[in-house]
Amino acid sequence: MKTKELVASSLLAALSIAIPLAFGGLLTVAIPPFTATVASHVPLFLSMLISPVGAIMVGAVSAIGFLIKLGPVIAARAAMHAIVGGVGAYLVRRGTPFRTALLAVLPIHAISEGLVVLFFGWTLQKAGVVVALGTAIHHLVDMAIAISLAGLLARIGLAFWRN
Repeated sequence: MKTKELVASSLLAALSIAIPLAFGGLLTVAIPPFTATVASHVPLFLSMLISPVGAIMVGAVSAIGFLIKLGPVIAARAAMHAIVGGVGAYLVRRGTPFRTALLAVLPIHAISEGLVVLFFGWTLQKAGVVVALGTAIHHLVDMAIAISLAGLLARIGLAFWRN
């Protein structure tokens, strides 16, 4: 990983911790037992434009903020972001357009978060309907924010990624 990629990924990792800590409550949508913090996936999604290693790092680190603010179940869901980030960044690295890569990882994101809560005793209905469907909707909202932000960063000359 190049120094510039490491620095950018580290900044996004810091944001992925800060968003739940600073806004986990203010920007949290709760439909019990499901919660979603708006914009919490944006650092992860942007890291996909940098490198697979950076995206995996940002995804793994995102669990820390959720563990501190919302507990182990939400942190376990957030830990799945490492897989989502790695796959998405790999797709981008292979030439898949950013928007397409984000849509491609949506089912991985939703299903992995739905499955991980089963280890905490959630029913299959709550895991599938509430968490997986909720995650898919949350993914789409944060995807729109990330695409807009990536476009803005590119227009003002702050983007160094290829896509």
